[in-house]
Amino acid sequence: MSNDARDRFEIPKDVRSMAEASFEQARKTFEKFLASAQETAGSLEERSATVRAGAKDISSKALTYAENNVKASLDYAESLVKAKDVSEVMRLHSEYVQAQMRTLAQQASEMGQIVGRAAMDAIKPKS
Repeated sequence: MSNDARDRFEIPKDVRSMAEASFEQARKTFEKFLASAQETAGSLEERSATVRAGAKDISSKALTYAENNVKASLDYAESLVKAKDVSEVMRLHSEYVQAQMRTLAQQASEMGQIVGRAAMDAIKPKS
């Protein structure tokens, strides 16, 4: 290609200016998108940590409840073995059922509070 041919093919100034402005706008838009994506990723990591902490709290409490309930059941079974007659078995059963109902109600209330706190922490805006 001769120098004359190259010289004849020029991009008009207006088209060049428009293209440069478009590229600059695209670059700025991409940079904003990238910054937003990084911010979102960081926020998701923070929320993930919050959710993991809440889940750990919930599972820990559930395990404690299960352990306590099993112990209570074993204590109840042991007391039944030592019962002297049917009336004592009935009394022990009544006491066990009443105590377990109170315990389960308390555990459900506490678990509701823990789950509620974990949910609120998970959706709380990070500053």
